[in-house]
Amino acid sequence: MKYRDVNGIIKSYKILYNADFIEITRNKNTKPITKEDYKELLDNFDNINLWKEKFPPRSYEFKGFVISNIFDITADQSISNIKSSLIAKEKRKDQQFMANFKSIFQSFLGMTDLDVGFCVYNHREDILMPVYDAGVYSFLLDNNVKGKDCKKIFCSNSYKTLFQDKTFYSVSDIDGFNKKVEGKVPQMKLLGAKGYKSTILAPIADGDNLLGILELVSKTKRALNSVVANKLVDVMPYIVAAVKRSRQDEEHLIEAVIQRECTAIHPSVKWKFEAAARQFLIDEQKHGEEASFGKILFRDVYPLFGQIDVKGSSDARNKATQKDLALQLMLIGKIIEKAFEMEKLPIFEKLKFEIESLSEEINNDFKVDSEQRATSFFRHEIEPLFKFQLNNKPTLKAIIEDYYSKIDGNLGLIYYYRKNYDDTIMLINKNMSSVIDKEQVKAQKMYPHFFERFKTDGVEHNMYIGESITKENSFNTIYLYNLRLWQLQVMCKMENEFYTNRDKYPLSLDVASMILVFNQSLSIRFRMDEKLFDVDGTYNARYEVVKKRVDKANIKGTKERVTTHGKITIVYSQEEDEIEYLQYVNFLQSKKVTGDTVEVLELEDLQGVTGLKAIRVNLLYQNHDTQKKEFYTYEDLMKELND
Repeated sequence: MKYRDVNGIIKSYKILYNADFIEITRNKNTKPITKEDYKELLDNFDNINLWKEKFPPRSYEFKGFVISNIFDITADQSISNIKSSLIAKEKRKDQQFMANFKSIFQSFLGMTDLDVGFCVYNHREDILMPVYDAGVYSFLLDNNVKGKDCKKIFCSNSYKTLFQDKTFYSVSDIDGFNKKVEGKVPQMKLLGAKGYKSTILAPIADGDNLLGILELVSKTKRALNSVVANKLVDVMPYIVAAVKRSRQDEEHLIEAVIQRECTAIHPSVKWKFEAAARQFLIDEQKHGEEASFGKILFRDVYPLFGQIDVKGSSDARNKATQKDLALQLMLIGKIIEKAFEMEKLPIFEKLKFEIESLSEEINNDFKVDSEQRATSFFRHEIEPLFKFQLNNKPTLKAIIEDYYSKIDGNLGLIYYYRKNYDDTIMLINKNMSSVIDKEQVKAQKMYPHFFERFKTDGVEHNMYIGESITKENSFNTIYLYNLRLWQLQVMCKMENEFYTNRDKYPLSLDVASMILVFNQSLSIRFRMDEKLFDVDGTYNARYEVVKKRVDKANIKGTKERVTTHGKITIVYSQEEDEIEYLQYVNFLQSKKVTGDTVEVLELEDLQGVTGLKAIRVNLLYQNHDTQKKEFYTYEDLMKELND
């Protein structure tokens, strides 16, 4: 049975206990409860000793009897209504949700002067943030969509109670509280300024994981107090479950926004994208399609760049292409020759001439467009002819079918030597990447930093380290030096991995390793159109220019490239970098990682870049045979592999 009482509260009844016939009398020696006692008890529901002090055993007598008619099930019914409201996801998206939810809470607590709010807790940044469900308001945040620092808005006692102990925090007299603390607690001052006289803040916690804060406020003094707060124990599990689901929905939504607007994001910078995604959702609610994803920028980070490049990869690919095309032209020439023997058609003579011309060009004067010309010839002139001859020239069927058995069906080309090349590049990249990826897991544990890797004709990697990435007051240049040494060691390890497995690749190729040292910090920015990080600003662009050109630079006064097989090259511009890296080299020499040949070289000037130098040191390659622990130079290793 439900009805709205004189105060406007919806009540539910089943049986009523009539206690009108009970008389409670205070014993002679019992002290009366004063108004101050009353106020103190309201704020100390769980202080058993205090209650025993105010109400000692045998201090009151109960006389009379009870008539049982119906009883009030408003609380149980309200809990059930709260549960059903929170479970239904579509209800939480309704603009009327909070109004209905407030009405249920008013019934549950038996008061009309009550407002309900929510905010969520961001553990990483220790801030309270708004809930994005429709109509949900936070009295603590007061429309601050970016959130507020918890330690700045709460006093130490309330912060400990809510965020560390995760227990209810109530203030039954906000005006009195503000007077006592001289208005030094921002959120209580804010609530007082808005006319609220009492409040209960209830932590929404899943075990030790704080999810958010339930906010109850009233404009009636002492309406909300520690006694009322204890009634929330029965409803909190349902609120926790609903917030957990809402949190998961938000995380999925944020992840979807990041994937749509950006790409797969490295864990070290994911927090920045999450913050931008949250802001995007807020802007999308306000501005619709006009909302745009915010700028992702990290200032004052130190860059590290390294690459292991396959030497002569373009020449190797061209040679493989030449061999495949020459072989295909030879097979086609044999078929055309046989067709001409059967039918002395001028068109066959023309085709023979084109085959000879293409063969001459491919073997002796291979140009950029030679492959395209040959492919066009195969597709437009040879393919239609062979398909016709298969159906109409039985004597040519066997030789044409043999031709088709040797070409790749998808490409329409012979793909043998190029496949060896592509497979070799793929295996090199796979093996090199697996080494640095595995080592990166360890490096992140030393100190978090941004890392990205690219597979080209070899493997390149970028790293950025700095305070703005870790978002903690913990960065020190010692972590930069540590990462530089780690990078040098891993590059040497990758070289070892390549050369000790070189005989397992389909094609014999060489690699050359290079590290670029940039002495100053810079800013990086995520470019939405390209879905990657790049340096920000004209000044910082010099770093990108050097990255793109330096591995092609020659040693000053020579035609010799600075990068070469069997040696690792460290390019830099400042004297302090030279001193630092020579120390690293000396350390690695003691570990038998690098050899004794150390060169300090000047590089030729590049377009827009001058004054570059390089340290070049030969590498020692370790024999993986545990029974035969030896170290080889590049020349020793080549001799060993060729024997």
